[in-house]
Amino acid sequence: MVELEKEVLPLPPRYRFRDLLLGDWQTDDRVQVEFYVNENTFKERLKLFFIKNQRSSLRVRMFNFSLKVLSCLLYIVRVLLDNPQDGRQDWKLIIWVDRPLPLWALQVLVVFISFSETMLLVYLSYKGNVWEQVLRVPFILEMISAIPFMITVILPSFRNLFIPVFLNCWLAKHALENMINDLHRAIQRTHSAMFNQVVILISTLVCLMFTCICGIQHLERAGNNLTLFDSLYFCVVTFSTVGFGDVTPQIWPSQLLVVIMIFVALIVLPIQFEQLAFLWMERQKSGGNYSRYRAQTEKHVVLCVSFLKIDLLMDFLNEFFAHPRLQDYYVVILCPAEMDVQVRRVLHVPLWAQRVIYLQGSALKDQDLMRAKMDDAEACFILSNRFEVDRIAADHQTILRAWAVKDFAPNCPLYVQILKPENKFHVKFADHVVCEEEFKYAMLALNCVCPGTSTLITLLIHSSRGQEGGACSADQWHRTYRRCSANEVHHIRLEESKFFGEYQGKSFTFASFHAHKKYGVCLIGIRRLDTTNILLNPGPCHIMGASDTCYYINISKEENSAFVRGHSEPSWGGTGGNTRGVHQTIYHGLTRLPVHSIIASMGTVAIDLQDSSDSSPEGQDPGSTVLGSRRESRSSSRTEMSGTNTLALPAMGESAEERRHSIAPVLELVDGVNNPAFDLLGDQSEDEGGEEGKEDSDRDESAHWWGRHCEWVKGYPLNSPYIGSSPALCHLLQEKMPFCCLRMDKACHHTSFEDARSYGFKNKLIIVSAESAGNGLYNFIVPLRAYYRPRKELNPIVLLLESVPEADFLEAICWFPMVFYTVGSIDNLDSLLRCGVTFADTMVVVDKESSMIAEEDYMADAKTIVNVQTLFRLFPALSIITELTHPANMRFMQFKVKDHYSLALSKLEKKEREKGSNLVFMFRLPFSAGKVFSVSMLDTLLYQSFVKDYMISITRLLLGLDSMPGSGFLCAMKITEDDLWIRTYGRLYQKLCCSTGDIPIGIYRTEAQKLPVSESKVSITVEDYEDTREPREPLLSRSGAHRNSTSSEPVSTSSHSSDHPLLRRKSMQWARRLSRKGGRGSSGAKGGAGSAAERINQQRLTLFRRSERQELNALVKTRMKHLGLSSTGFNGMTDQGNRLSYILINPSPDTRLELHDVVYLIRPDPLSLVPNQGNSRKCSAGISESHRFDTQDSTHL
Repeated sequence: MVELEKEVLPLPPRYRFRDLLLGDWQTDDRVQVEFYVNENTFKERLKLFFIKNQRSSLRVRMFNFSLKVLSCLLYIVRVLLDNPQDGRQDWKLIIWVDRPLPLWALQVLVVFISFSETMLLVYLSYKGNVWEQVLRVPFILEMISAIPFMITVILPSFRNLFIPVFLNCWLAKHALENMINDLHRAIQRTHSAMFNQVVILISTLVCLMFTCICGIQHLERAGNNLTLFDSLYFCVVTFSTVGFGDVTPQIWPSQLLVVIMIFVALIVLPIQFEQLAFLWMERQKSGGNYSRYRAQTEKHVVLCVSFLKIDLLMDFLNEFFAHPRLQDYYVVILCPAEMDVQVRRVLHVPLWAQRVIYLQGSALKDQDLMRAKMDDAEACFILSNRFEVDRIAADHQTILRAWAVKDFAPNCPLYVQILKPENKFHVKFADHVVCEEEFKYAMLALNCVCPGTSTLITLLIHSSRGQEGGACSADQWHRTYRRCSANEVHHIRLEESKFFGEYQGKSFTFASFHAHKKYGVCLIGIRRLDTTNILLNPGPCHIMGASDTCYYINISKEENSAFVRGHSEPSWGGTGGNTRGVHQTIYHGLTRLPVHSIIASMGTVAIDLQDSSDSSPEGQDPGSTVLGSRRESRSSSRTEMSGTNTLALPAMGESAEERRHSIAPVLELVDGVNNPAFDLLGDQSEDEGGEEGKEDSDRDESAHWWGRHCEWVKGYPLNSPYIGSSPALCHLLQEKMPFCCLRMDKACHHTSFEDARSYGFKNKLIIVSAESAGNGLYNFIVPLRAYYRPRKELNPIVLLLESVPEADFLEAICWFPMVFYTVGSIDNLDSLLRCGVTFADTMVVVDKESSMIAEEDYMADAKTIVNVQTLFRLFPALSIITELTHPANMRFMQFKVKDHYSLALSKLEKKEREKGSNLVFMFRLPFSAGKVFSVSMLDTLLYQSFVKDYMISITRLLLGLDSMPGSGFLCAMKITEDDLWIRTYGRLYQKLCCSTGDIPIGIYRTEAQKLPVSESKVSITVEDYEDTREPREPLLSRSGAHRNSTSSEPVSTSSHSSDHPLLRRKSMQWARRLSRKGGRGSSGAKGGAGSAAERINQQRLTLFRRSERQELNALVKTRMKHLGLSSTGFNGMTDQGNRLSYILINPSPDTRLELHDVVYLIRPDPLSLVPNQGNSRKCSAGISESHRFDTQDSTHL
């Protein structure tokens, strides 16, 4: 220890404790470093003040400009004070002038200040080359006007020497240009080259005129002695090419000056005008600016796009300005591309010229956003370029635009359209987001089970007055379809509504039914005041509150409707608890519901009180007491028809024709859901069939390999292919399927099946043809595997892809039952047959991303249209749903040459396009039937959300993209012959509301229309013939009475036969004669040779007699045989005939139901009714069959 202490050295004096406290030790080590010492020099400080600093340099420019203008004004004063003597020419008057002493002193002072400033700026701008500064034109002019005055100070005798001070106007012009540039830089304004060029042009004209005026006036002092006004008059007359000749220069110097000035004007002015014209054209392309004053006094929205096409522009303008309260808004388009010729032509139309402002610029530049006054905009719409080759790159551009707008204007509402669902979470901060692939695939999926869903949604999100077609449409379905297409979704607070205000404290189904019966409006959903979630059809257990926001379907919103007091209605004798008696009906002015129709829809609530009082157990739903005397017969018939709809007419007695069958009333309040029809959470495939059905189902499932290995459960998918997908309760496999088993056309070590027939599916397939397995396909599978769909109604899904999907996509779909994929193309018949097209019910053709870009815009759909036409010809019984890039191309779907009806629809579409209609394609048969869909139709959904911020949420709920607890879902039911006793849509509305709580919103109707026969479809047939001697399968395949594709009339009765059938007819006649000659000539020959010749002739005759339909069937069967597939069950002769389908949204209550009508329903959420399942099962045995609404066929087709 002692040694260690001896080794420790003492602290140096500077580290003593006293020094540490006083801080003296720091002064010896720290050195202060100064930065930018070069700017501390005198020259740099002057340069900072006169040149670098924006505001100080602007003040210097303004002071310099003021000096030059002041010098010109002093010259004018000197001229006005000068009075030369009249007489003979004296050239001394040109050199010497009369300049008073005070004026001379003032001019000298101004010149001295200006000269000092000029020399200082030359010194500060010197960079090593003095001649660069000396030879500048402004410096030379400054020396010409300044040095003579300096000389007069030294030599007083030269005080009256003439000095061309008027040349300072050009120095003033130069100072003005610099001042404007500094002004833009100082106040951070957008630089306007157009404004600068106009200022330069005007200042050039002024300087030319001023120089010419002063020069001629001074030179003419030796001649006519003109005044300044005379010189001004002469210059104006001369430069305007009028030339009166009353004032002319008399001496040659002034005449020479006029000649020089004319040449200068001829050279300088055209250059200035050319630059101005060029800038004007550039401004026309770029669009200029949207002024700050207009932005603060007027309302405007900004539309940001990558490339603007005429279709996109017209869709936006027609939909945006369709709303009355948006008529005073302006639309500012911000696009980096140059304005298209068609767009420019449209924007010149007076209707749009005063409303639309086009600005060429980028949303990533703050200057362009400032030009568009984005911070004052009411909203900003950012649309993706769906025609981009790389759609992911297009989304990235959209994301950057959204970020740039949010950074520049944080308070501006954003409406963003995105293409790929995996990019959606990048713009989740936006107020409203529409993902194109999400909506597209969900809509196509629902089209498979609810026909026409795409058309239903499209009509709901388009603004229309129901006037399309006008007087031009002579067909009844045109008028009905047109009138119902005007229905849209509106909202109103219940306490402020006349439609729903009287139903406060009543159940939702009661309010929906009676509002439709009384006013013709369809109440579809509500939103509580304390939540932002919209609930579609919350069910009969929901009680309407005064603060509820009601969402309803009607032609116009209630605020724009007129109410007309109508006739009185009879009392509601059997409405159970309703004591209001007789009340007056208020009709909606736009629906125009007849009195007798409303009474008819209401007069169906008679109840057989005697039977109901005896048979209704206590505690049972009072709404289930109907016609108890017929309960047993209906129950037995229902058991026999387990596969039919339960709306069938009950067996009636002798008075069946005299009496209208009763429907139970809709209850005002429902204590509990005592109806087994609401129990959709359980597996109906097991419940409906009882124990036998369960055993049969288990037996059938045991025959399938997936039944042995995997149990079906209901849950949430474990793997989502992208971030941001909404969780949905679905049918899932308890164990995921191996990736190798997902491919249908290849066997693996788990299964040996190689085609769809081997799997033995009970339901027909749904095939989706897509270019690649994008994440959007996930939204096609989820709605078709939703938990509320009965297990026995699930259709197998086959994805026909051109390339093998990625592993992450397979990981997402391997948990769903009966989902497979095959690798192939839609234009390959073998690929179609391998994926089971002959066993399919629906084929969905998704537009290929690689074909969206074409040299000619509308040719992007060419390949898709031709492939679909081939499918339609090969498999006429197949329901084909097609996605197109351009809606205008839907006229080529199922194209028929010289079809008179199609030509009439084409003329109707052209007239609607001339009128500027939003739905020019609505009468096209493929669109009205829901067989064709274009994703551009969804653009209006984003536009409508500016006025109706709930439209995106409602559409997502209808399509099944979002599953809100307590919210219903969209489904459909088909009207059969047993259901026609309901008669009208109003009675069906009552039946559904009182039994299952379903809310109908529309009808999908199919009619057999007698259309003119197309020439291209006429085929020729002769007498029936069957070659029974062929042991093999015959080439000619017929089914029933369908001997050809359209007609079986002979040629002589057809007035529209084409050349091809005529040639075929002559060939058949030649073959018939040849067969007769061969028979006569071979009578003496050997039997074997005659039999062979006759067989050859008969085969030749068969080939000539074969129609086009039979040739296609033979082709399909040949390919199936070549691939080793069985052709049993393939019927290619099924002809859909001349049928048309259309949609009626919210029809009137007196609309007659027709056979095969499909009714769209919004069914309540089964999960919200689960707690009452126990009670419903206990009392299900005593419930009337009239209130049992079997969901087997009504859930989905």
